[in-house]
Amino acid sequence: MSKPGNLGELRRSSWTEERVGLRSVRQELRENLLCKMEKGEALFPGLHGYDDTVVPQIVNALLSRHHFILLGLRGQAKSRILRALAHFLDPQIPVVAGCEIHDNPYRPLCRACREKISAEGDATPIEWLGRDARYVEKLATPDVTIADMIGDVDPIKAARSGKNLSDELTIHYGLLPRANRGIFAINELPDLAGKIQVGLFNIMQEGDVQIKGYPVRMALDVLLVFTANPEDYTARGKIVTPLKDRIGSEIRTHYPATAAEGMSITAQESWTDRDSTRRAEVPGYIREIVEEVAFQAREDKRIDRRSGVSQRLPISALENVLSSAEQRSVRSRDSSAVARVADIYAAIPAMTGKFELEYEGELRGAENIARELIRAATGKTFSKYFTGANFQPVVQWFEMGGELKIPANASSSEMLAQLKKIEGLFEHLKTLEVGPKDAAAAQTSAAEFILEGLWAHKRINRSEERGFFGEARKNTPEPRDPKEPAGRLPRRQFN
Repeated sequence: MSKPGNLGELRRSSWTEERVGLRSVRQELRENLLCKMEKGEALFPGLHGYDDTVVPQIVNALLSRHHFILLGLRGQAKSRILRALAHFLDPQIPVVAGCEIHDNPYRPLCRACREKISAEGDATPIEWLGRDARYVEKLATPDVTIADMIGDVDPIKAARSGKNLSDELTIHYGLLPRANRGIFAINELPDLAGKIQVGLFNIMQEGDVQIKGYPVRMALDVLLVFTANPEDYTARGKIVTPLKDRIGSEIRTHYPATAAEGMSITAQESWTDRDSTRRAEVPGYIREIVEEVAFQAREDKRIDRRSGVSQRLPISALENVLSSAEQRSVRSRDSSAVARVADIYAAIPAMTGKFELEYEGELRGAENIARELIRAATGKTFSKYFTGANFQPVVQWFEMGGELKIPANASSSEMLAQLKKIEGLFEHLKTLEVGPKDAAAAQTSAAEFILEGLWAHKRINRSEERGFFGEARKNTPEPRDPKEPAGRLPRRQFN
């Protein structure tokens, strides 16, 4: 159906004053949310791990028509949640044509629209605004001004129209009035200057906008949503207490509770479907190690927990892991690229920028910390797959003097030939669902994972110079003289 093009057609359509003029944006969000819930639709598609914790609190806030804030560390999908709120808005709404603040045709706020409707009546032209245009987002920084957020007097507009600077028609509106009849999101709220925060709570409570000392009464119809770091959103932080008091709901976000949740997020967000002629693959155990690195980092005392370890760490690391495998396959002329544990170490540059170190960690160095995290993650993943497995034949092969060092550019077939020399190693590949008929790249990846796991558990050694090797067997101690009393040191001979 064609939509009404002027105010008269709008009055005669299903878009009545009761449906449009008396319905606030928060009521609109509430009604559409209830409708989606009754139909059983997914409320926040693509959001993992929040179904039983964060999502019910957001639903309560929207049903209560609250302004709300999301408190959480970096990389906890706060901005993603705020942007998803636009899906609860109507597909389109009518607005006065040409209005900067998307005025309601039945109840215009700005003076220009009131005069226009008064002069043209039912012939006033109407435009239709989509839901995406009704979401406005601003990153808070200390240099944001009142003019940016609320507005300022425009002397050029005043000069062209021949009006006084005190006239309401000379105002250039900021981001907040332009978000009228929509959602206005502010990221990192405490970073806003104090006077900007005061201006926000004045609008939330009273509907007053003061521009250059001229009070302008504008009862803006807007849902205000914010994000902040919990450390800043305290009495010791940079938040103005009256603004905090006027925010209806305070919702805490969190990192994935399990590795499975984290892996689903990483798989969704990372770019692993490569447009390459070579088949690129990341085995499941490699994905688990990458995810476990983030979990280990969040528990490490040398890493600043107040800053957090972003979920972007495993996402970026997984992309780098696959790129390293691609590079190796190209250099060695392999037909396929299968990621190995060595590729996780090659992805350290994608990790070190994702966490902040404490003093002890700074002394150790970010790269060394990352290497230790990978080793710990490999050891934990290895234990998951091989609990109770007997690797004594493999360990003995190294203890008897066996060593394995393969050049970086060696092909998978060359590496496979070297790995097959290790007694008892390939018997355990079936646990990783890898068989003798699988590609050489898959077999070498699985075999290297086992060796890395044994090294993580200190069963064998590894170094840059020698590769994998074992400790030489200690000589059997000479039998004790039965005449010597037990617990006594052996007799030493002197010349």
